[in-house]
Amino acid sequence: MKDSLIALSKDAIFSVRDLAPIVLVIAVFQAFVIRQPVDGLLSLIFGGVLVVAGLTCFIFGLRIALFPIGEGLAHALAKKGSAFWLFTFSFVLGFGTTIAEPSLLAVANEAASVAVDAGVIENTDDAIAGYALGLRLIVALSVGVALLLGVLRIITNWSLPLMIIAGYILVIIVTTMAPPEIVGVAYDSGGVTTSTVTVPLVTALGVGLASSLKGRNPMTDGFGLIAFASLTPILFVLLYGIVTQWR
Repeated sequence: MKDSLIALSKDAIFSVRDLAPIVLVIAVFQAFVIRQPVDGLLSLIFGGVLVVAGLTCFIFGLRIALFPIGEGLAHALAKKGSAFWLFTFSFVLGFGTTIAEPSLLAVANEAASVAVDAGVIENTDDAIAGYALGLRLIVALSVGVALLLGVLRIITNWSLPLMIIAGYILVIIVTTMAPPEIVGVAYDSGGVTTSTVTVPLVTALGVGLASSLKGRNPMTDGFGLIAFASLTPILFVLLYGIVTQWR
């Protein structure tokens, strides 16, 4: 218990340190550029305290829960020697953590509104909801496939740079064929998928798997899954836009 309190206090100090530059920049601009009184100063201070507390708890929780879970499951599945369950877990992990991502939900809803303005879909609640849900499912599916590719790369020791370069070449080719209104959404989808929950779990999965396989280096082979999780949504959403346009 004592060790946990010490670790939590250290995380709080680190959180304050990390947020200090942001507070400093805002304060400087407020004092020397905007030069106006701050409305609701007490609310801002209270909100800042909540941000520090939330960030501290989040970092602490990652270290004592999410990282051990990801690494532990990767070790257990690797020792089990079943490629089927390893790939199944990787896909479900990518799909499940992405489909409920709030950032993706916001982007999907906004994309549906843009699709209505562009005349891609009808201006009805069912059409808008269906388009947004379809986009979320496509992105979640793409992250699941991304983790499959990443795990396969770790097992087979394929070259990460070659796979990433080939993937972005394919993205560039598909971009030229996709409708213009979906291109920006597709590229933004690559960013919203790397959420605060997905990143630590995926990273722990890669490091744990590389640590469990003979001849693999956790530093050189354990990382790279996030790169696939950022790449594949771009490609899948572009293809989704092409298919939707044809329909």
